[in-house]
Amino acid sequence: MSIVNTQEDVFANLGLRTQGQQRESIPENDASDLGLNDFLKLMVTQLNNQDPFEPMDNGEFLGQIAQFGSVTGLEELNQSFHSLAATITSDQGLQASALIGREVLAPIATGELTAGGTLRGQVTLEQSSPQVTVRIEDEVGQLVREIPMGSAPAGDLQFSWDGTNEAGEYVKPGKYTVSVEAVQGDKPVDLYTSLFAEVDSVSLSNTHGVVLNLDGIGPMPFNYVQQIF
Repeated sequence: MSIVNTQEDVFANLGLRTQGQQRESIPENDASDLGLNDFLKLMVTQLNNQDPFEPMDNGEFLGQIAQFGSVTGLEELNQSFHSLAATITSDQGLQASALIGREVLAPIATGELTAGGTLRGQVTLEQSSPQVTVRIEDEVGQLVREIPMGSAPAGDLQFSWDGTNEAGEYVKPGKYTVSVEAVQGDKPVDLYTSLFAEVDSVSLSNTHGVVLNLDGIGPMPFNYVQQIF
């Protein structure tokens, strides 16, 4: 059985080089970090000062090196994932900036009516209906306008409100809520309402990633948007 006499022999048997041999190819570690070279120096010191009557088991020695290597690898992997996530978010923000000025369909029922403007939206019917009705309410919940849409087949149904009340007069600009009711199976059913809005700007959020700032609606995570036009 061969006997290891020097520090270089210990490293050679493990397939490693000493710190002096690695100095030209590997930069020095920060003083606040325990690098692999520092760890190996401690292990060699431990070997040199161990009790000759109770020497360290080779399996235990190699196991400690493997554990240290695993921890170091996981830390490097986590840093790589953080860097990749930041790059992906940045790329998404750059791509989303191309949406500024375009119109999207957002899952929200309250929008802002501007002077001379309209509120447009869309609902989805799971089955055909003999009667669909659109109702517009102001900020205090008062009914402003009721628009009969007649019968409609299953699928997407778009609607539009021109900003007038039941008397045909234009109401003041502000926030208005749209609700849509459809008769299905002889029973009235409230449908999930979405409104069209223009993208004013794009921002990045640590919580939601890419956020679209919609005209008359406000900020909305990009992944909530249903359609882009």
